[in-house]
This record gives sequence, structure tokens and C-alpha cells, in this order.
Amino acid sequence: MIDIGLTHIALPVTDIEQSIKFYSTYAGMQVVHRRIDAETDVAVVWLCDRTRPFVVVLIQTSSVSSILSPLAHLGVGCQSRELIDSLCEKAKQEGVLLQEPQDSGYPIGYWAFLRDPDGHTLELSYGQEIGLTIDQTP
Repeated sequence: MIDIGLTHIALPVTDIEQSIKFYSTYAGMQVVHRRIDAETDVAVVWLCDRTRPFVVVLIQTSSVSSILSPLAHLGVGCQSRELIDSLCEKAKQEGVLLQEPQDSGYPIGYWAFLRDPDGHTLELSYGQEIGLTIDQTP
């Protein structure tokens, strides 16, 4: 089967193992592919939460000059507000919580921002209903 549509986003990272740990902990993602690129000799990892055919590609670099900052971010839907609260408490203890959880009502829902090891922003959310919105759009 050939992939069509949006399949991935690629992020430069300075410590691929730290990034794997972050996205595993806070986004429920796991490594589905790992390699050293033959042309560049750079480590590349694909992470997936296995809910759809979409991956976050981590590419090892010596420095990261362009980051996804709060308005540019990755968004992950969570199963409950309680899960977000729990993850945010852990993130606060680890010094990676950017924005405390808040409820912005429909259609945004309950959300918070975290910072990954390179400064990219991850949004955790509950109640955004993106799938339902897509299903209801002709």
C-alpha cells in the first residue's frame, strides 16, 4: 500500500534518545523505525502512537536553529483531563511545562503546552473533537 495524504513531520533534535524518551512519556509514541542515514551518516528515528499512519521523524543534528514554538506545535489528543493533569504534574517536576492546563471551551477543549528537549512545543489536549469535525464536514 502506498501512503497518501499527510504522513509525517520531521524535527531536528540534538539528543535523539532524550527526544524518544520525551515523546514516549508525554505523547505515548514508540519507535517504529530507526536507522543511520547512508548518505549523511545521521541518526533518524520514526515515532508513532499507532492510532493512524503518521510519524514524527526525529533527525539528529548538532544544533537546532528553528523550533516549533508555542503557536507552531505538535498536538496530541489525550483520553482524559485527568491524564493531562497527571502528565502536566510530571512535566512541571521535570521543568518542561510551558503552559498550565486550561479549559478554553468548545472547540478547543482542555489543553496544555510542554517543551521537548530541543524547545519544540507539544500540546496535550482533551475535547478538541477534530475527528468528529472532519466526519461532519461534507
